[in-house]
Amino acid sequence: MQRLNTAPRARSDQPLSVRLAWAIGSILGFLLFWEVLALLLQHRHFPPPTVVFAAMMREFASGELTFHIAMTLYRVVIAFVVAMLIGSSIGILLGRNARADNFFDTWLILFLNLPALVVIILCYVWFGRTEVAAITAVAVNKIPNVAVTVREGARSLSRDLAEMAHMYRFGWWKTLRHVTLPQLAPFFLASARTGLSLVWKIVLVVELLGRSDGVGFQLGTYFQMFDVSMILAYALAFIVIVQLIEFGILQPIAARVNRWRR
Repeated sequence: MQRLNTAPRARSDQPLSVRLAWAIGSILGFLLFWEVLALLLQHRHFPPPTVVFAAMMREFASGELTFHIAMTLYRVVIAFVVAMLIGSSIGILLGRNARADNFFDTWLILFLNLPALVVIILCYVWFGRTEVAAITAVAVNKIPNVAVTVREGARSLSRDLAEMAHMYRFGWWKTLRHVTLPQLAPFFLASARTGLSLVWKIVLVVELLGRSDGVGFQLGTYFQMFDVSMILAYALAFIVIVQLIEFGILQPIAARVNRWRR
């Protein structure tokens, strides 16, 4: 008699409509809780969501919200791509070369534990308060995380598949495309998803300290005015954008990468 598999399905395996329904229900529940709590507290530094959304709409109508979110997204995308390319290359190299891994492992630990704020300040001191310094600071903070994740994937590559590719004379490009990269895809995806959440947070700090535009700059400006509604308006607007990227791009990719799993 066969056992029924009662384990819950992974979120990425659920239909889009189901995931969307759960997400909308969760958001509505959070907004209701926020509204009730704000009405109970009645404090000017804890505005209800209706006030925050009204402030968000005013900024959107003026074009300020769109401009500053676009500038932040620009920095996020550039730093994210640079960090993924460099970090993945380092991770593959260390995962496939034991001597290099032994030598550079301490370097990775050092950079993993180096505070992001220190890297940001040093980049601004060394390169000035420029766009290059801002993007470099964000990428440097993310590269070690990508390298560590991809290194674990490179260490777990199947020797049997590599020997098969060599036996059938795949060549380096065909081996990379059909043998190596498919095995590393889940690790790339894991580093990308965690990287996105880390990169945009660091970008806001970079903008707060040394840029004249972007969501981080606006948060710093409204902090000086103690305008909590505007702070929350910009924060929530950018969180919505990041969630759309996660929901509309990264989750479908995850479902495609993991569809061979049962």
